Amino acid sequence: MNPLKSSSRSAALLVVSALALAFTGCAARRQQAYLEDKALGHVYRKPLAEVWPEALALVKEKGFSVMKTKEGFEAQTEWLQTSAASSLGTAFARYLVRGYERGPGQSAIEFRRQDRSESRAADNTDGRPSAPTETSTGPNNSQMRRDTELEWELLQKVDPDAAAALKAEAKKIE
Repeated sequence: MNPLKSSSRSAALLVVSALALAFTGCAARRQQAYLEDKALGHVYRKPLAEVWPEALALVKEKGFSVMKTKEGFEAQTEWLQTSAASSLGTAFARYLVRGYERGPGQSAIEFRRQDRSESRAADNTDGRPSAPTETSTGPNNSQMRRDTELEWELLQKVDPDAAAALKAEAKKIE
């Protein structure tokens, strides 16, 4: 057997395998994006009073502590450190959770996440530690964004039948 032909076949097989994996990954990402997009507009066929405790429990499962809730269906979490402390920057996040009545016996939940990071400059030469400073993603500069991943998790937990139907639809996406 010609070694040149063998190595070119191996290289071709490797390229085809890599492309197959890449396209499989792209399809999986498209399916996940589809599911999260559907979760954004999902209306639960349950009263808000039933869905709300599940929404708060979900953020608590993620390690966030909910501050005293305001009247109605709005709550905010405390800042939670989401990365290891580092002089390069330490990441923090918090959530604003809102619940909405969408009609008799219908409701919707919205999770908004705010991220910030703090970096600490090197200690002064006189041995005194420097004060932490916030980076450009600090609370005054960052926007709260919808957390589609968390909304999808809540949908799977609270309405597993609707989640299963959406997963079946998503599998049709190539």
